[in-house]
Amino acid sequence: MENLKIFIVEDDVWYGEILEYHLSLNPDYEVVKFANGKDFLDNLYQNPSVITLDYSLPDMSCEEVMKRVRQSNPEMPIIIISGQEDVSTAVNLLKEGAYDYIVKDDDTKDRVWNTLKNIRENLQLKDEISTLREEIGSKYEFGNVIKGQSSAIKRVFSLMEKAAKTNITVSVTGETGTGKELVAKAIHYNSKRMKKSFVAVNVAAIPRDLIESELFGHEKGSFTGASTRRIGKFEEASKGTIFLDEIGEMDINMQAKLLRVLQEKEVTRVGGNSTTKIDVRVIVATHKNLAEEVQKGNFREDLYYRLLGLPVELPPLRERDNDVLLLSKFFINEFCKENALPKISLSSDAQQKLKKYPFPGNVRELKAVMELAVVMADESLIEAEDISFNSTKSMSDFLLEEITLKDYTEKIIRHFLDKYDNNVMLVAQKLDIGKSTIYRMLKGTTMPEEDESLAN
Repeated sequence: MENLKIFIVEDDVWYGEILEYHLSLNPDYEVVKFANGKDFLDNLYQNPSVITLDYSLPDMSCEEVMKRVRQSNPEMPIIIISGQEDVSTAVNLLKEGAYDYIVKDDDTKDRVWNTLKNIRENLQLKDEISTLREEIGSKYEFGNVIKGQSSAIKRVFSLMEKAAKTNITVSVTGETGTGKELVAKAIHYNSKRMKKSFVAVNVAAIPRDLIESELFGHEKGSFTGASTRRIGKFEEASKGTIFLDEIGEMDINMQAKLLRVLQEKEVTRVGGNSTTKIDVRVIVATHKNLAEEVQKGNFREDLYYRLLGLPVELPPLRERDNDVLLLSKFFINEFCKENALPKISLSSDAQQKLKKYPFPGNVRELKAVMELAVVMADESLIEAEDISFNSTKSMSDFLLEEITLKDYTEKIIRHFLDKYDNNVMLVAQKLDIGKSTIYRMLKGTTMPEEDESLAN
């Protein structure tokens, strides 16, 4: 952090010189002294780090100087140094935004020293947070968040860029494992709100009787266990973004309360009477079709239109062309780097195996599959047999691919051939089909529309 630039505004020449000398003992402090408000304000463009301000100046009031400083830099720390011990004066100035109010006495210079130390630590922390947010922003550049070159994913990039330019509500949809939260983070960290908080809430993970308190906060004693006041996630996300994941799981009664918050832009804590204004960007996500949920009566129509905003639909991995191979290599490299392993590649057979699999668990499943494949591989090459699929998805997920019955039959046969190490006799027995059907497929011959062996 650079030196702390301190502007002393003090009309008492003797006192100002003592303060200047005392603070200048710290080599990290750059101290400049002014005898009146006008000279100080004329030099405010030099952007000091902190100001010590005498309460009684000859040319203007302390309040007027503070007001002018606030107009220039609302976050500038101002320490009021005064000969008055009036409590009401101190309280009013602190309410107006003064960082501290210190009465002139024998301990003043030590109290100023300690206050400046605290300010410096806070400014250093802000610098570290700002640097971290910039690093996070770089991490969440669109191309770093979602790896892919398919036309489907490029359409998503285009929508994300549009979303980041405004505060429009964004609704992210897609199957489980497609990366909906990553998209929400990328939009936030590429928007004007990037320096403020990104608060993620998984609606499905919060018990129904606690979600109102979680989102909007509660007052002390508002219910059993509420031993202290607590601010909710909406207040926590002030000036930033709140991400409501699995919004389709929200209880219908809670939906009405959320709608009111979004309309009025204010929250009322559970057990409280006063309202708190909020300025929050909202991004929601769901794997459900909310339009269908509205038709079923599970989701409020008015809330649906309030949340729809800019829809971003994430394509499943099976619809992303060769992105599966690009992502596979990325996950392999990341896993090897994290575990200090030598580089490893995918054999052509392994690549073909990956391209044929529908990945019902999407990108999340692919990551797990590739990490296991790296562990199972013996050499510097991942072979097809090193790749195993352990999907928990149902047959309905398997049928998501719109292919012919003949293609489905081939996929089923190939699955069992992989499972039983190409033992044709055993596969024929398991599937109750003729061996000739399997041999014809292996030779690449056309499978007949009707086969007596399949009828058995």
